[in-house]
Amino acid sequence: MKHNTQPSEEWATSQWGPGGGQAAAHPAPATESPTPPPRHGANTRRHPRWFMWFFLAVQVVFLLWIILGARSSAGTPDDCGSLDAQTCNDAESAGTAIGVGLIILLWAIVDIILGITYAVIRLARRP
Repeated sequence: MKHNTQPSEEWATSQWGPGGGQAAAHPAPATESPTPPPRHGANTRRHPRWFMWFFLAVQVVFLLWIILGARSSAGTPDDCGSLDAQTCNDAESAGTAIGVGLIILLWAIVDIILGITYAVIRLARRP
């Protein structure tokens, strides 16, 4: 007995056959991989680093203030009143040291405030 190995024409055009029914009417969708959403923390747009530049500008201002404050004590004593020159120089040096110390203290306080502000800004931007 001889079997027919080719499918019948009826099977080839039926809805179950290759190319028959709805499969032929509607082509298969393209298999493009969809664009995945951006990862958590990945910036789709680069934010300007304005805070970094502001922080660096504050550091430069304080550094210049300390340098100029320390240089202000150099020179000869002019208005010492009844003090001799040595005592007047010592008093001027002590005043300069106190002034520079206060500037450094203010610098540290401002840096702490800026650090807390930066942390708050970063936490507010987190999704």
